[in-house]
Amino acid sequence: MILIDPATWPGWGRTWSHLVSDSSIEELHDFAGRLGIPRRLFDEDHYDVPVERYDEVVAAGAVEVSGRELIRRLLASGLRVTQAQRAGRSHERG
Repeated sequence: MILIDPATWPGWGRTWSHLVSDSSIEELHDFAGRLGIPRRLFDEDHYDVPVERYDEVVAAGAVEVSGRELIRRLLASGLRVTQAQRAGRSHERG
């Protein structure tokens, strides 16, 4: 299932939502690709979606959930990338 949280995250002069799958990264990429959401907005376990695209993403089938529920479902799926994992990957690249 594809999930989206409310647009409450500020950054780069906009407000953002997170778009995730609770079953597979492939499902997430497929959904985002069908909507033309650029791959550059993918951040290891989610896509950042600007507020102006929120209604479009929901209309396409993303299920609206709270930020807390989104994280809970992402953790339960085993797809969550932790801050420690992100830090380790940045050191590997560095």
